[in-house]
Amino acid sequence: MSIAIVWSSPNKNGLTASAKNQIKEGIEKTGTKVEEIHLNELKLEHCRACGNGWGVCKTKGECIIKDDFADTYKKLVDADGIVFVTAVYWHDLTEQMKAFLDRLRRCESGHNGYLADKKCFLTACAGGTGKGAIECLHNLEETLSHMNMTACDRIPVIRFNKEYTLPALKTAGGVFADAIKES
Repeated sequence: MSIAIVWSSPNKNGLTASAKNQIKEGIEKTGTKVEEIHLNELKLEHCRACGNGWGVCKTKGECIIKDDFADTYKKLVDADGIVFVTAVYWHDLTEQMKAFLDRLRRCESGHNGYLADKKCFLTACAGGTGKGAIECLHNLEETLSHMNMTACDRIPVIRFNKEYTLPALKTAGGVFADAIKES
């Protein structure tokens, strides 16, 4: 069994990375393999809206852009569950996460449906006031719902709650892995 952790933040030592690490540790404590995918380290272009807005993503379920998208998509298809961890920018997902999910959504909702009913765990990490974390989680869940993916949990992490939320993420990661094993 494996769970993919898809995360996005340019800061490898910040709040988002800390949240990802706690979730990963909790998952690994259950004996579950983790496939970590750091979107900021991949070559991922934005959707080109080929043709009349739909290209081969709708007819064949693949993207014509030759970058790291296809390999990353396959890792998600092969995973038993998926964790999404994103920094919050302007009350929304990072640009890297949005670009990846835009292309994923086109292949999934237009043709494939490989990720339908896949269970997901969502975390948004906001600095500053932290007000954007809930809106970011809503936007992420809305995007995943277009692909018929199932959000099992949504946890906001902000600088005011990180002392108790980060340790709780370790427990939540383990509970998520156990729930995937049982389903």
